[in-house]
Amino acid sequence: MATTTKATPTIASDELVTLFFNRMGAFDTLKPQHNVKDSFSNLVGGVLKVVSVDRGKISCILHVKAPILNVYGGMHGGAVAAVAERVAIGCARTVVGKDKDIFLGELSISYLSAAPHNAEVVVDGSVVRSGRNLTVVAVNFRLKDSGKLAFMTRSTFYNMPVSSL
Repeated sequence: MATTTKATPTIASDELVTLFFNRMGAFDTLKPQHNVKDSFSNLVGGVLKVVSVDRGKISCILHVKAPILNVYGGMHGGAVAAVAERVAIGCARTVVGKDKDIFLGELSISYLSAAPHNAEVVVDGSVVRSGRNLTVVAVNFRLKDSGKLAFMTRSTFYNMPVSSL
């Protein structure tokens, strides 16, 4: 008794990777309106409103709208990172002079709970430490209705020394 097997086409692993990236749009070209400096800022700027700015502290209100949602209906992690970066830079700038350049060396994020669609989130940034060479900023995201902590971030900025030329 002979057994027959059907031949199944095999796809090389590099072809699978290419197919995956094609489906995700990795090879698509950017639209001209998005291929500009700080185009992502428009997305974040549309949901973030500054409440107060003091030395070493910034407070904002974030409205969780459809453009920053993930597939589960909560705030997308990339949007959390973008907002945390913007608030942390603003907070660091309240204590580091304009004559010094700063760059983000590290950003850590703890995702504690979801921020659902149409929720209002209070975003509070505060300088934890600021010295000659670095500045550390903590940014907390709390749901306005319940006060529940949704996300915690910590950013480390390196301060570039002012040239003495």
